[in-house]
Amino acid sequence: MFSWCVGVLLCCGWCLRFMGNLLKVLACSDLEHGPIIFLDFEHAQPTEAETAVWNQVSAVLEEAHGILAELQSYNGAGQEIREAIQNPGDLQLQEKAWNAVCPLVAKLKRFYEFSLRLENALRSLLEALTSPPYAPMQHLEREQALAKQFAEILHFTLSFDELKMTNPAIQNDFSYYRRTISRNRLNNQQLEAENEVNNEMANRMSLFYAEATPMLKTLSNATTKFVSENKTLPIEDTTDCLSTMACVCRVMLETPEYRCRFTNTDTVLFCMRVMVGVIILYDHVHPVGAFAKTSKIDMKGCIKVLKEQPSNSVEGLLNALR
Repeated sequence: MFSWCVGVLLCCGWCLRFMGNLLKVLACSDLEHGPIIFLDFEHAQPTEAETAVWNQVSAVLEEAHGILAELQSYNGAGQEIREAIQNPGDLQLQEKAWNAVCPLVAKLKRFYEFSLRLENALRSLLEALTSPPYAPMQHLEREQALAKQFAEILHFTLSFDELKMTNPAIQNDFSYYRRTISRNRLNNQQLEAENEVNNEMANRMSLFYAEATPMLKTLSNATTKFVSENKTLPIEDTTDCLSTMACVCRVMLETPEYRCRFTNTDTVLFCMRVMVGVIILYDHVHPVGAFAKTSKIDMKGCIKVLKEQPSNSVEGLLNALR
Protein backbone atom coordinates (compact mmCIF):
# COMPACT_ATOMS: atom_id res chain seq x y z
CA MET A 1 0.00 0.00 0.00
CA PHE A 2 2.83 2.40 0.92
CA SER A 3 4.71 1.72 -2.33
CA TRP A 4 1.49 2.28 -4.31
CA CYS A 5 0.97 5.71 -2.68
CA VAL A 6 4.58 6.66 -3.37
CA GLY A 7 4.09 5.65 -7.00
CA VAL A 8 0.95 7.78 -7.31
CA LEU A 9 2.70 10.79 -5.76
CA LEU A 10 5.68 10.39 -8.09
CA CYS A 11 3.36 10.09 -11.06
CA CYS A 12 1.40 13.19 -10.01
CA GLY A 13 4.65 15.08 -9.50
CA TRP A 14 5.83 14.12 -12.98
CA CYS A 15 2.47 15.23 -14.47
CA LEU A 16 2.65 18.60 -12.73
CA ARG A 17 6.21 19.15 -13.92
CA PHE A 18 5.21 18.12 -17.47
CA MET A 19 2.21 20.46 -17.53
CA GLY A 20 4.28 23.30 -16.08
CA ASN A 21 6.96 22.87 -18.73
CA LEU A 22 4.35 22.59 -21.48
CA LEU A 23 2.64 25.81 -20.41
CA LYS A 24 6.00 27.55 -20.20
CA VAL A 25 6.88 26.47 -23.74
CA LEU A 26 3.46 27.43 -25.09
CA ALA A 27 3.89 30.89 -23.60
CA CYS A 28 7.18 31.21 -25.51
CA SER A 29 8.90 32.25 -22.28
CA ASP A 30 11.44 29.48 -22.58
CA LEU A 31 13.43 30.73 -25.57
CA GLU A 32 15.64 27.66 -25.59
CA HIS A 33 12.77 25.49 -26.74
CA GLY A 34 10.38 27.98 -28.28
CA PRO A 35 6.68 27.49 -28.89
CA ILE A 36 5.06 24.19 -29.82
CA ILE A 37 3.30 25.48 -32.92
CA PHE A 38 3.77 24.91 -36.63
CA LEU A 39 2.71 27.75 -38.91
CA ASP A 40 1.64 26.25 -42.22
CA PHE A 41 3.13 28.84 -44.55
CA GLU A 42 2.49 26.56 -47.53
CA HIS A 43 -1.12 25.40 -47.22
CA ALA A 44 -3.02 27.50 -44.64
CA GLN A 45 -6.56 28.36 -45.79
CA PRO A 46 -8.84 31.03 -44.28
CA THR A 47 -11.61 30.08 -41.89
CA GLU A 48 -14.97 31.84 -42.12
CA ALA A 49 -13.91 34.33 -39.45
CA GLU A 50 -10.77 35.25 -41.42
CA THR A 51 -12.39 35.56 -44.84
CA ALA A 52 -13.17 39.30 -44.90
CA VAL A 53 -9.64 40.42 -43.99
CA TRP A 54 -8.08 37.62 -46.05
CA ASN A 55 -9.92 38.71 -49.20
CA GLN A 56 -8.88 42.33 -48.70
CA VAL A 57 -5.20 41.45 -48.25
CA SER A 58 -5.26 38.80 -50.98
CA ALA A 59 -6.28 41.44 -53.55
CA VAL A 60 -3.09 43.35 -52.70
CA LEU A 61 -0.80 40.32 -52.57
CA GLU A 62 -1.94 39.22 -56.03
CA GLU A 63 0.04 42.17 -57.41
CA ALA A 64 3.19 41.39 -55.44
CA HIS A 65 4.64 38.76 -57.81
CA GLY A 66 4.21 41.09 -60.79
CA ILE A 67 5.88 43.95 -58.93
CA LEU A 68 8.90 41.79 -58.07
CA ALA A 69 9.14 40.50 -61.65
CA GLU A 70 9.08 44.09 -63.00
CA LEU A 71 11.73 45.21 -60.51
CA GLN A 72 13.91 42.19 -61.30
CA SER A 73 13.86 43.04 -65.01
CA TYR A 74 14.44 46.77 -64.42
CA ASN A 75 17.51 47.68 -66.51
CA GLY A 76 17.33 51.47 -66.42
CA ALA A 77 18.19 54.06 -69.05
CA GLY A 78 21.84 54.53 -68.09
CA GLN A 79 23.20 54.48 -71.63
CA GLU A 80 20.67 57.00 -72.97
CA ILE A 81 21.17 59.31 -69.98
CA ARG A 82 24.98 59.26 -70.33
CA GLU A 83 24.76 60.14 -74.03
CA ALA A 84 22.33 62.98 -73.34
CA ILE A 85 24.52 64.43 -70.56
CA GLN A 86 27.68 64.19 -72.68
CA ASN A 87 25.97 65.92 -75.62
CA PRO A 88 23.72 68.61 -74.10
CA GLY A 89 23.25 70.37 -77.44
CA ASP A 90 22.01 67.27 -79.29
CA LEU A 91 18.22 67.49 -79.13
CA GLN A 92 17.76 64.02 -80.57
CA LEU A 93 19.77 62.45 -77.76
CA GLN A 94 17.88 64.53 -75.19
CA GLU A 95 14.59 63.30 -76.58
CA LYS A 96 15.84 59.72 -76.74
CA ALA A 97 16.87 59.79 -73.07
CA TRP A 98 13.59 61.38 -72.04
CA ASN A 99 11.54 58.80 -73.94
CA ALA A 100 13.57 56.02 -72.31
CA VAL A 101 13.17 57.41 -68.78
CA CYS A 102 9.44 58.27 -68.80
CA PRO A 103 8.07 54.69 -68.92
CA LEU A 104 10.56 53.71 -66.22
CA VAL A 105 9.37 56.52 -63.95
CA ALA A 106 5.77 55.40 -64.54
CA LYS A 107 6.88 51.96 -63.36
CA LEU A 108 8.55 53.45 -60.27
CA LYS A 109 5.30 55.29 -59.53
CA ARG A 110 3.41 51.97 -59.61
CA PHE A 111 5.91 50.49 -57.14
CA TYR A 112 5.44 53.47 -54.81
CA GLU A 113 1.64 53.33 -55.02
CA PHE A 114 1.77 49.61 -54.30
CA SER A 115 3.69 50.36 -51.08
CA LEU A 116 0.70 52.45 -49.93
CA ARG A 117 -1.72 49.58 -50.58
CA LEU A 118 0.66 47.22 -48.79
CA GLU A 119 0.67 49.58 -45.81
CA ASN A 120 -3.14 49.41 -45.58
CA ALA A 121 -3.07 45.62 -45.88
CA LEU A 122 -0.55 45.38 -43.03
CA ARG A 123 -2.76 47.55 -40.84
CA SER A 124 -5.75 45.24 -41.40
CA LEU A 125 -3.64 42.21 -40.46
CA LEU A 126 -2.27 43.88 -37.33
CA GLU A 127 -5.79 44.72 -36.22
CA ALA A 128 -6.88 41.10 -36.72
CA LEU A 129 -3.81 39.50 -35.11
CA THR A 130 -3.67 41.72 -32.01
CA SER A 131 -7.36 42.15 -31.14
CA PRO A 132 -8.50 41.02 -27.68
CA PRO A 133 -9.29 38.70 -26.03
CA TYR A 134 -6.73 36.36 -27.59
CA ALA A 135 -2.99 36.26 -26.89
CA PRO A 136 -0.51 36.38 -29.82
CA MET A 137 0.07 32.61 -29.75
CA GLN A 138 -3.68 31.97 -29.82
CA HIS A 139 -4.09 34.33 -32.78
CA LEU A 140 -1.35 32.56 -34.73
CA GLU A 141 -2.93 29.17 -34.02
CA ARG A 142 -6.48 30.29 -34.78
CA GLU A 143 -5.76 32.52 -37.80
CA GLN A 144 -3.04 30.71 -39.70
CA ALA A 145 -4.18 32.06 -43.08
CA LEU A 146 -3.81 35.66 -41.86
CA ALA A 147 -0.45 34.84 -40.27
CA LYS A 148 0.59 33.41 -43.65
CA GLN A 149 -0.45 36.64 -45.39
CA PHE A 150 1.48 38.68 -42.84
CA ALA A 151 4.48 36.49 -43.61
CA GLU A 152 3.96 36.95 -47.37
CA ILE A 153 3.99 40.74 -46.95
CA LEU A 154 7.29 40.55 -45.06
CA HIS A 155 8.76 38.14 -47.62
CA PHE A 156 7.79 40.47 -50.46
CA THR A 157 9.15 43.49 -48.57
CA LEU A 158 12.61 42.05 -48.00
CA SER A 159 12.73 40.63 -51.55
CA PHE A 160 11.81 44.04 -53.01
CA ASP A 161 14.38 45.88 -50.90
CA GLU A 162 17.15 43.41 -51.75
CA LEU A 163 16.51 43.99 -55.47
CA LYS A 164 16.29 47.76 -55.03
CA MET A 165 19.58 47.96 -53.09
CA THR A 166 21.45 46.19 -55.89
CA ASN A 167 20.02 48.36 -58.68
CA PRO A 168 21.50 51.90 -58.73
CA ALA A 169 19.68 52.59 -62.02
CA ILE A 170 16.50 53.33 -60.07
CA GLN A 171 17.98 56.36 -58.31
CA ASN A 172 19.84 57.49 -61.44
CA ASP A 173 16.74 57.35 -63.65
CA PHE A 174 14.56 59.18 -61.16
CA SER A 175 17.21 61.87 -60.52
CA TYR A 176 17.53 62.50 -64.26
CA TYR A 177 13.74 62.71 -64.56
CA ARG A 178 13.51 65.31 -61.78
CA ARG A 179 16.40 67.37 -63.18
CA THR A 180 14.77 67.44 -66.60
CA ILE A 181 11.40 68.45 -65.15
CA SER A 182 13.04 71.27 -63.14
CA ARG A 183 15.01 72.51 -66.15
CA ASN A 184 11.93 72.61 -68.36
CA ARG A 185 9.89 74.33 -65.66
CA LEU A 186 12.54 77.07 -65.50
CA ASN A 187 12.15 77.41 -69.27
CA ASN A 188 8.35 77.62 -68.87
CA GLN A 189 7.88 74.29 -70.59
CA GLN A 190 5.57 71.58 -69.29
CA LEU A 191 6.05 68.00 -70.39
CA GLU A 192 3.27 65.47 -70.72
CA ALA A 193 4.89 63.18 -68.14
CA GLU A 194 4.19 65.78 -65.45
CA ASN A 195 0.49 64.95 -65.74
CA GLU A 196 1.27 61.45 -64.45
CA VAL A 197 4.05 62.29 -61.96
CA ASN A 198 3.53 65.85 -60.80
CA ASN A 199 5.85 67.71 -58.46
CA GLU A 200 4.06 66.60 -55.28
CA MET A 201 4.10 62.95 -56.33
CA ALA A 202 7.76 63.25 -57.38
CA ASN A 203 8.66 64.60 -53.91
CA ARG A 204 6.96 61.67 -52.18
CA MET A 205 8.58 59.17 -54.53
CA SER A 206 11.97 60.80 -53.98
CA LEU A 207 11.68 60.31 -50.20
CA PHE A 208 10.59 56.71 -50.75
CA TYR A 209 13.47 55.73 -53.05
CA ALA A 210 16.05 57.65 -50.99
CA GLU A 211 15.65 54.94 -48.33
CA ALA A 212 18.03 51.98 -48.56
CA THR A 213 15.09 49.67 -47.75
CA PRO A 214 11.99 51.65 -48.81
CA MET A 215 9.36 48.92 -48.40
CA LEU A 216 10.60 47.95 -44.95
CA LYS A 217 10.66 51.61 -43.94
CA THR A 218 7.03 51.90 -45.09
CA LEU A 219 5.98 48.88 -43.01
CA SER A 220 7.95 50.07 -39.98
CA ASN A 221 6.25 53.47 -40.13
CA ALA A 222 2.87 51.79 -40.60
CA THR A 223 3.41 49.57 -37.54
CA THR A 224 4.55 52.50 -35.40
CA LYS A 225 1.53 54.51 -36.57
CA PHE A 226 -0.78 51.58 -35.78
CA VAL A 227 0.52 51.46 -32.21
CA SER A 228 0.31 55.22 -31.68
CA GLU A 229 -3.23 55.48 -33.06
CA ASN A 230 -4.61 52.57 -31.02
CA LYS A 231 -4.34 54.11 -27.57
CA THR A 232 -6.58 51.48 -25.97
CA LEU A 233 -4.45 48.62 -27.30
CA PRO A 234 -1.36 48.00 -25.13
CA ILE A 235 1.85 48.23 -27.14
CA GLU A 236 2.74 44.76 -25.80
CA ASP A 237 -0.10 43.26 -27.85
CA THR A 238 1.68 44.35 -31.04
CA THR A 239 5.26 43.68 -29.94
CA ASP A 240 4.31 40.27 -28.52
CA CYS A 241 2.68 39.38 -31.83
CA LEU A 242 5.95 40.22 -33.62
CA SER A 243 8.24 38.50 -31.10
CA THR A 244 6.06 35.38 -31.09
CA MET A 245 6.19 35.11 -34.87
CA ALA A 246 9.98 35.55 -34.81
CA CYS A 247 10.19 32.83 -32.17
CA VAL A 248 7.94 30.48 -34.18
CA CYS A 249 10.00 31.00 -37.37
CA ARG A 250 13.27 30.34 -35.53
CA VAL A 251 11.96 27.13 -33.97
CA MET A 252 10.58 25.86 -37.29
CA LEU A 253 13.96 26.48 -38.93
CA GLU A 254 16.10 24.87 -36.23
CA THR A 255 13.83 21.91 -35.39
CA PRO A 256 14.21 18.97 -37.82
CA GLU A 257 10.73 17.61 -37.03
CA TYR A 258 9.19 20.92 -38.16
CA ARG A 259 11.57 21.68 -40.99
CA CYS A 260 11.00 18.31 -42.64
CA ARG A 261 7.32 19.25 -42.99
CA PHE A 262 8.21 21.90 -45.58
CA THR A 263 7.32 20.46 -48.98
CA ASN A 264 8.91 23.31 -50.93
CA THR A 265 12.63 24.09 -50.65
CA ASP A 266 11.88 27.83 -51.02
CA THR A 267 9.95 27.75 -47.73
CA VAL A 268 13.21 27.80 -45.75
CA LEU A 269 14.26 31.13 -47.30
CA PHE A 270 10.68 32.37 -46.93
CA CYS A 271 10.76 31.53 -43.22
CA MET A 272 14.13 33.26 -42.75
CA ARG A 273 12.92 36.44 -44.46
CA VAL A 274 9.80 36.49 -42.30
CA MET A 275 11.87 36.04 -39.14
CA VAL A 276 14.17 38.94 -40.07
CA GLY A 277 11.22 41.11 -41.10
CA VAL A 278 9.37 40.76 -37.79
CA ILE A 279 12.62 41.34 -35.86
CA ILE A 280 13.12 44.66 -37.66
CA LEU A 281 9.50 45.70 -37.12
CA TYR A 282 9.81 44.77 -33.44
CA ASP A 283 13.01 46.82 -33.20
CA HIS A 284 11.23 49.88 -34.61
CA VAL A 285 8.11 49.58 -32.43
CA HIS A 286 9.41 48.33 -29.07
CA PRO A 287 10.65 51.09 -26.73
CA VAL A 288 14.02 49.38 -26.11
CA GLY A 289 14.33 47.46 -29.40
CA ALA A 290 15.03 43.87 -30.41
CA PHE A 291 18.69 43.80 -29.38
CA ALA A 292 18.24 44.75 -25.73
CA LYS A 293 18.73 42.14 -23.00
CA THR A 294 15.07 42.45 -22.05
CA SER A 295 13.92 41.73 -25.61
CA LYS A 296 11.52 38.81 -26.01
CA ILE A 297 13.36 37.78 -29.18
CA ASP A 298 16.27 35.37 -28.90
CA MET A 299 18.59 37.34 -31.18
CA LYS A 300 21.56 35.01 -30.69
CA GLY A 301 19.40 32.05 -31.66
CA CYS A 302 17.99 33.83 -34.71
CA ILE A 303 21.41 34.92 -35.96
CA LYS A 304 22.77 31.41 -35.33
CA VAL A 305 20.01 29.94 -37.51
CA LEU A 306 20.84 32.41 -40.30
CA LYS A 307 24.57 31.72 -40.15
CA GLU A 308 23.94 27.98 -40.47
CA GLN A 309 22.46 28.55 -43.95
CA PRO A 310 24.47 28.99 -47.19
CA SER A 311 26.05 32.46 -47.07
CA ASN A 312 24.79 33.49 -50.52
CA SER A 313 21.16 33.09 -49.40
CA VAL A 314 21.40 34.97 -46.09
CA GLU A 315 23.96 37.74 -46.62
CA GLY A 316 21.25 40.26 -47.47
CA LEU A 317 19.24 39.23 -44.39
CA LEU A 318 22.24 39.57 -42.08
CA ASN A 319 22.96 43.01 -43.60
CA ALA A 320 19.34 44.01 -42.94
CA LEU A 321 19.78 43.09 -39.26
CA ARG A 322 23.07 44.97 -39.07
